[in-house]
Amino acid sequence: MRKKATSAPSPARANRLAAESSPYLLQHAHNPVDWYPWGAEAFARARREDKPVFLSLGYSTCHWCHVMERESFENEEVAAVLNADFVSIKVDREERPELDEYFMTVTQLLTGSGGWPNQVWLTPDGRPWYAGTYFPPEDRGGRPGLKGLLRQLAAAWKERRAEVEEQANRIRDAVARTQSEAGAPPGWPLSRDLVAQTMRALEQSCDPRFGGFGGAPKFPPHAALRLLLYERRQRGGERALEMLTATLDAMARGGIRDHVGGGFHRYATDERWFLPHFEKMLYDNALLARAYAEAHTATKRREYRRAAKETLDWALREMRAPEGAFQSACDADSEGAEGKYYVWTAQEIAAALPSESAALFAHVYGIEKEGNFRDEASGRPTGLNIPYLRAFPEELAAAEGLDPEETRRTLDAARAKLLAERVRRVHPRQDDKALTDWNGLMIGALAFAGKEFACERYLDAARGAADFLFTRCRQGGGLLHSWRTGKGSIPGYLDDYAFLADGLLDLHAATGEARWLEWARPLAETLQSRFQDRERGGFYFTSAEHEALPVRAREPFDRATPSGNGVAARVLVRLSALTGEPAWAQEAARCIRSFMPLIAQAPQAAPSLALAAAMLLDQSGQGQKQASAPVPHRLSQE
Repeated sequence: MRKKATSAPSPARANRLAAESSPYLLQHAHNPVDWYPWGAEAFARARREDKPVFLSLGYSTCHWCHVMERESFENEEVAAVLNADFVSIKVDREERPELDEYFMTVTQLLTGSGGWPNQVWLTPDGRPWYAGTYFPPEDRGGRPGLKGLLRQLAAAWKERRAEVEEQANRIRDAVARTQSEAGAPPGWPLSRDLVAQTMRALEQSCDPRFGGFGGAPKFPPHAALRLLLYERRQRGGERALEMLTATLDAMARGGIRDHVGGGFHRYATDERWFLPHFEKMLYDNALLARAYAEAHTATKRREYRRAAKETLDWALREMRAPEGAFQSACDADSEGAEGKYYVWTAQEIAAALPSESAALFAHVYGIEKEGNFRDEASGRPTGLNIPYLRAFPEELAAAEGLDPEETRRTLDAARAKLLAERVRRVHPRQDDKALTDWNGLMIGALAFAGKEFACERYLDAARGAADFLFTRCRQGGGLLHSWRTGKGSIPGYLDDYAFLADGLLDLHAATGEARWLEWARPLAETLQSRFQDRERGGFYFTSAEHEALPVRAREPFDRATPSGNGVAARVLVRLSALTGEPAWAQEAARCIRSFMPLIAQAPQAAPSLALAAAMLLDQSGQGQKQASAPVPHRLSQE
């Protein structure tokens, strides 16, 4: 039985966050900072006392969020400045993704980069005027300390108010411009040029040695993999296969994969996918399990089947709640150290396994006596090892004259023993809220893999998650975004409707059961009625039910999860094919065309929309045709 991570905060230090349900907010419920949850109460106090707002956004399994909490938000001196001069608000970015999107845009505009934890300073009426990400308590390593920065910003608010107001207005207008892009002209042709541009951009940025697109840090390129798989299946082409297999092979071998327990960590800090940040997110694992299962269909490579099944088996073992839904994430940290649960000394492996098995495991998985990685910050040897594959076991066995099947059996037995040993450690905390959109992704992965691998257990798990969402996460004819502690909350966003509808269509395709199509269709109808941009086409992230922000986001680009517009367009294309109703396809085309100027500027960033376009064109018989005019390029905006 695994040990659970525990903490013992003092009840006397509880702040307002103690009444919240979000695991992330509850982690900060005993800070000395006088936190508020996002809401009218905090802003009313800020206006009443004429104080700026300090807004901090993060998520419960984020390593640097934990670091900043320990260093800064538990620091009595930092808390004293915050409590005296600011009204402080904490937001769980996973519960409130629309706030996260808006304020991350602010931070990226101001600093040129982003990340979590995200810190934004606002006027009492909610206009941002300063931002950054991680701040230590004191100046360190070229980063300003939070304590000194707070004092400077408090002084600016009191002594240079006109400058602050001017800055806030400039930022408000700059964020508004990010969403002011006009769509393609009416009647502009939708053609293979859009897909071809995206494929060329992926080819130009593909790392030929280690796979992936771009340099370190490397995040799993889920949406690009999905497009490559589709294009390879529909049109063949060795280059698509090369990019696909280079990336899948490198991730499957790398330390980003949990070789003992299954699943994948969030991202790798290096170019070769070796050194991860150790949090595990449901969405990553759903999307990667789907990619590896589809790649197995295309290539029949055994390691792809293994990666898909190990990932789904991990999700069923560790992430599925008794009611059938899947929880959100596993923390990067345990016992106050990042990755402690996942790393090994050579001595621990030798003690856990018979000598011959230990030697083989160490040889195949790169275990070294002195450790196989150095501390990321200091560069000092750690004495610890992250298991990774020097080569796929069957390939290594063949090269060294070993029996491949016997080698695999020995390694599988060793991994099982190490997993049994590992579960005795203190397990990282889990964020146990169930999110509708992420569950939709997992339903799709389980359904596809269940059919591909003839695994009824996966299909039953997909049915169970779908049934949970159908019975628990609906309200007033719509979806709820989040479920925890026996109740749902927050009206559903675009991603909730699009991802769940897509997963239900996968479940219908895998089982032939009509009820999943019967539910997917009204979800798509609601998606159109509540989220559609009727003037330009495409879909807003929020509906009229959500709190109004200065900008109503309409996002074409893939980020940590696929673009809601890309998945929505794909759902509409699929529904048109299933029902024979052209109106669905027409709306999908309108959605894709509305983003063509943006896609032309950054085609690599929108593979989900490119995939929807390819599916639509193939469905209409135009898959190989080229337009007479190229996709227009977006004009830069100052």
